[in-house]
Amino acid sequence: MKVKINQLKKLAIALIALPLLTMLLLNSASVKTRAAGDTPDAAALYKESKCVICHGPQAAKFFDATKPDDQLLETVMKGKKAEKPPNMPAYSEKGLTEEQAKALIAYMKSLKQ
Repeated sequence: MKVKINQLKKLAIALIALPLLTMLLLNSASVKTRAAGDTPDAAALYKESKCVICHGPQAAKFFDATKPDDQLLETVMKGKKAEKPPNMPAYSEKGLTEEQAKALIAYMKSLKQ
C-alpha cells in the first residue's frame, strides 16, 4: 500500500511538472524572425546591442554622422581602437549582420537630426 502511494505521488508530480517544463522550453526556444524584405528594428538593436551605453540616447557621443556610410559600416563591423577608451567593439563577431549595421547607422543618423 505504501509503495502505491509513493508511486501515485511521483506520478502526480510528473503530470504537473511535465507540462510546465514543456511550456518553459517552448518559450525559451522561440526565436524572433523577420519576413524577407523586412527592415531590422534599429531602435531595438540600438538598445539590445548596448550602443546606447557609449553613444547616448541621441547618438551624441563618439559618432560622426558626417563620415561616409561605408566607413561607418566598417567601424561597426570590425571595431576601432580609440586614442583613449572606450574602444568600439567589432559587432560582426557578436553576430550583427551588415543589414542590421546599416539600419543602426541610419537610425543613429536620424537621432542626430
